[in-house]
Amino acid sequence: MFKHVFATMQDILRDIIIHYPHANDTERKRLDEQLAKLKQFSDQFIEEWLQFEENMADFRDLKQQCCNSEQKNAAPNTEQAKAATGAADYPKIISAAPPASPGPAAVQGQASSMQSKDPETADELYRSMSKGQGYFKLLMFRDAAKHFEQAVALFPDDNRARLFLGMTFMHLQEWHEAQRHFQLLVEVTEHPKWRALGLNALGCIQAVRMNLAQAAHYFEKAHEADPDFTDPLANMKSCEQQAGQLSLYFGSGQL
Repeated sequence: MFKHVFATMQDILRDIIIHYPHANDTERKRLDEQLAKLKQFSDQFIEEWLQFEENMADFRDLKQQCCNSEQKNAAPNTEQAKAATGAADYPKIISAAPPASPGPAAVQGQASSMQSKDPETADELYRSMSKGQGYFKLLMFRDAAKHFEQAVALFPDDNRARLFLGMTFMHLQEWHEAQRHFQLLVEVTEHPKWRALGLNALGCIQAVRMNLAQAAHYFEKAHEADPDFTDPLANMKSCEQQAGQLSLYFGSGQL
């Protein structure tokens, strides 16, 4: 899940190491900012991982206690059952139920996005998306946009690539480009979550332009497309209050 993020972090760090010794003051400032972002992400990841490991250790202790207690309670009953039935020990194999297959919505951005592509194009698309997502997670949206644009250029019908590109333009506040991609996305996608994200983004763009009635229309459509997606309702409430600066949620946390 984090493979593409850390692969991108490694690429960025290598680039910093190569260029830093020969960089001027302005360039070094930019490289220092990139390095600070890398360190912040790394520190956060380590902190969350340590907390997760502590919780896992607590669970293992609890599980062991439960198992020991069950074994003590079950041992007499097992011996009684064997004595009554004369059953001998024998290996038992319990077949686990097969894992559930992912539904259409879950695989639309993965397997189906690779359909109808030759292997070389699919490989290029995967690399562009992986690098773009890595930069996106690191909040380096200008770099992310370059790779998502490559992905869309390789396969314009890939809705997942267009979704990420549109959301990247949202964070860059390039509203016209974002609107262009999301308008196309909502017209063609059958994925409820993606349609909701697109409509919500279009609502945010109209809200930024202070077209609040049109923004509310998009937010309502986004909520209808996916009622579990709560950002449109929060955005609608912000527009209704009209108190000072609008607080808008683009929905990028859903990606």
